[in-house]
Amino acid sequence: MGKEKNEIAVPGQVEAHYLSPFGCFRLVGSPKGLRSVSLVSTKPCPAGPIPRELKEAVKQLDQYFKQQREVFDLPLDFSGYTDFHQAVWQQLVKIPYGRTTSYLSIAERMGDPKAIRAVGQANRNNPIAIIVPCHRVIAKNGQLQGYFYGLDFKRRLLELENPLSFARQGSLF
Repeated sequence: MGKEKNEIAVPGQVEAHYLSPFGCFRLVGSPKGLRSVSLVSTKPCPAGPIPRELKEAVKQLDQYFKQQREVFDLPLDFSGYTDFHQAVWQQLVKIPYGRTTSYLSIAERMGDPKAIRAVGQANRNNPIAIIVPCHRVIAKNGQLQGYFYGLDFKRRLLELENPLSFARQGSLF
């Protein structure tokens, strides 16, 4: 936590903070749509009015964390990012709730299995956490791998979505 991804500012940008069960998120929107959802280490999480451009994003995030929403329906604004990154992020939003895929699988779907590292970099630079579900991408061997906010955070998100597959086994003794 505390790290913020590099984001590209645009005219008409608005922002708000949202306190989730996973921490405080900073949301940034533009007239075209949601530009950024990033975990911040601000304590306490700043309260304040939510700009109308971000109200639906806050509502849908709240539903997601309460396990009442599986699919986000929001306009996203990736303007200013590379075409390749945008193409990877478009693949990420196709990963079903509670399911995972591999970096290799995404590279193959994009027509270049050798682009696996580039897919990983695009994943790491995803500016819209949770909504563009980069946490659903794992290594081809099934292991959790690489997440901007750490593997524990990634596991918690996957547990939220699919507790039967990703819950930790407790000790019996």
